Amino acid sequence: MSEKKIDLDEAEKEVELVSKRLALLHLSYAKTLIDEFGKEKGEKLVLKAIKKYGKQIGKERRKEIKEKGLETDPENFSKGDALRTPRFGMHSRIEKEKDKLKAYGCVLGDFWKDEGESDIGRLYCYVDAAKYMGFNEDFVQIHSKAITMNDPHCKFLIKSASKEQKELFESEDADFSPVDNYLED
Repeated sequence: MSEKKIDLDEAEKEVELVSKRLALLHLSYAKTLIDEFGKEKGEKLVLKAIKKYGKQIGKERRKEIKEKGLETDPENFSKGDALRTPRFGMHSRIEKEKDKLKAYGCVLGDFWKDEGESDIGRLYCYVDAAKYMGFNEDFVQIHSKAITMNDPHCKFLIKSASKEQKELFESEDADFSPVDNYLED
């Protein structure tokens, strides 16, 4: 097989394309569940699936970090590659600080906003809390800004998880949304 190189702009467009498809997939599943089971039960099922998805992401990252001989502390989360988001094409720009991260131009959030479905799209955003707690249940990554809340960018904060957040994370049936109450309506 011959090696073919593409430029960064083309690669970003490809990541953007698959990201929009992921956004559409989430929207399709979520709308189907809400249509079939009603708003309350349907959203609860979507959140349950997103939590399970995030938990698996966090678990894979935790495994990788431990294999590297590192502790599962917040500062080590980004030292792994397991199931991470792409470095380019998902956002137009990312700014990192110690316990804060700002993401501009989220392809997913912009897609849901353009479709007039930010409320349903926002349910996907709970993956951030779930993946972080799956990595280390003593910490949670929450939003203080979100494109799906009509903010100009997403801003994430890492905090110590409360007893209530840990209980919601561990429960199979509890409503997971209070874990990141900024995203709640």
